[in-house]
Amino acid sequence: MKDLMIRPERCMGCRSCETACAVAHSESKSLFSAIGEKPAPKKRINLEPVPDLGVSLPITCRHCKEAPCVSVCPTKAIYQDENASMVSYDPNRCVDCWICSTVCSRFTPLYHMILVMGCWTSSMNHNRKVISRQAEAGIKCDLCEGRDMPACVEACPTHALIFTEANEV
Repeated sequence: MKDLMIRPERCMGCRSCETACAVAHSESKSLFSAIGEKPAPKKRINLEPVPDLGVSLPITCRHCKEAPCVSVCPTKAIYQDENASMVSYDPNRCVDCWICSTVCSRFTPLYHMILVMGCWTSSMNHNRKVISRQAEAGIKCDLCEGRDMPACVEACPTHALIFTEANEV
């Protein structure tokens, strides 16, 4: 099964992914018309600056129905609601073990990059913030259902985002 993969070393922080995502989920599907829509179309991907790494990262959570990050969390800091529709995060229970990042196919490249660069905790905090914000807003990446390729992937000028089988990265 294909999924959205992030190659953080290629991201230049242009935010093309965010714009393309919002337009793809707008009523008009047009950049110029989407700007005036009410309610404003919402993006499902967030570009997060990570100062410790000196990069910006496009981050999105699919809130998987059988989320592997939830099943491996030893303290239940990452959890799902009764319908298993949203993944949420409780920072008070987290012990910074990073097991969640090792099982999420989207974050595996980021996890490896962080291991190489040695900046552990601050980068993981960015992942958690995104998961928390998306859970609060009820926004879930749907990989642009009905399209052959997610809009964020098409819009990425450096191919930091790719749509491929998880084992091909």
